[in-house]
Amino acid sequence: MEAMVVTPPSSYSYRNNTNRNRNSNGSLINHPSPSKPPVLQIRFPLRSPEQHVHIINDKTESSKTTRLPQNDAIKSSRRRRRKNDKKSGCSSSTSSDVLRLMDGLGLRIPPDIYASLIQECTLAADSTRAAELHYHISRSGLRAPLSLLNRLLLMYVSCGLLDTARQLFDRMTLKKNFISWATVIVGYANDAHYDEAISLFVEMQDQFTMLEFPTWIIVCVLEACVCTRNMELGKQVHGCLHKLGVANRDLFLTSCLIEFYGKLKCREGADFVFNQLSIHNTMTWTARIISSCREEHFRDVFSYFKEMGRAGIKKSTFTFSSVLRACGRIQDDGNCGRQVHANAIKLGVDGDAFVQCGLVDMYGRSGLLRDAKLVFEMVDDKRNVACWNAMVVGYMRNGFNIEAIKFLYRMKAAGVLPPESLINEVRIACGNEL
Repeated sequence: MEAMVVTPPSSYSYRNNTNRNRNSNGSLINHPSPSKPPVLQIRFPLRSPEQHVHIINDKTESSKTTRLPQNDAIKSSRRRRRKNDKKSGCSSSTSSDVLRLMDGLGLRIPPDIYASLIQECTLAADSTRAAELHYHISRSGLRAPLSLLNRLLLMYVSCGLLDTARQLFDRMTLKKNFISWATVIVGYANDAHYDEAISLFVEMQDQFTMLEFPTWIIVCVLEACVCTRNMELGKQVHGCLHKLGVANRDLFLTSCLIEFYGKLKCREGADFVFNQLSIHNTMTWTARIISSCREEHFRDVFSYFKEMGRAGIKKSTFTFSSVLRACGRIQDDGNCGRQVHANAIKLGVDGDAFVQCGLVDMYGRSGLLRDAKLVFEMVDDKRNVACWNAMVVGYMRNGFNIEAIKFLYRMKAAGVLPPESLINEVRIACGNEL
């Protein structure tokens, strides 16, 4: 008759808090317990459950390791879980393994181990394990501290279980701190539930002052205001920041405010934010340029670009690509675009992929197809779909349909798959020549 016992792997050790042996007739001999009971000591990572099982034969003193019989469904499930764990960088053991081990040893799990298991589930974004872990915490009767509840909120948000996260948030009896509110707000915003994010932010303002809000939560709310076209709330947030003097000290937040007004086509608000600053940098100037470009004030964009240079502000490649987009829409035979191109060569950014695509598009819109093709031939990455599209559209826009068709076939020969929308445009422009 064989007896099956579960033994811990060598990666952790424990000492039993009772010191008992069996005598020759099989009865238990009780020894007095030590004055201080020993504590279970565990070192992670644990090995997988099947490595913990040993079969001990009564007739032999040696033991051999074997695996428990498993059906194909369990094996397949575990293989998929290990594969996901490897992708996420987690160890082969899971939170379920740890919970089974601790339950088998009859030990209560302290909050710090729960916190580690929650972090594992958060990184893996495993909703099944998350639900199992939360159920185990609830069943254990542990009075979870606020820090552990916040970790549970983050775990559910990372797994995409926003309804469950909100239910937990609403049932929290402890006083919620900023992290509790912000976790759910950002979760809603990232999942495009902008109305819920804004509603929760309005409630949070009754609990905290604007000075306690970090920049990232303000940016998140402003983005939600843009997506819901909620100009009124965005203006209120801006007013509070302006009153507290926060906006003038944080240039990143200022550039986000300019972008907020620009996306809602409120040029007066963007100009007001920009003019309130005593010091500007690349972000604030670029935000102003993008805002004006979005409202189709293309000549103002070129003026801001020159003013930015006179102020000695460093121009990024994103600044150049935004200005080139505006120059392609100014009907001046490419004069403004040539000046921007010359400035890009002077600063050594003309080899950037974004700048090159902007140049090809600008010259193509200006009817300067020879210059567009020269820039295109200098592009290092010939698999850049945007540059190919710009050349094909440039030829079609200027009536060179045959050249557009040739370029489309050349694009396919280079191994670049043209988008279906581009092919449809060529078909419409060229009739049945394809």
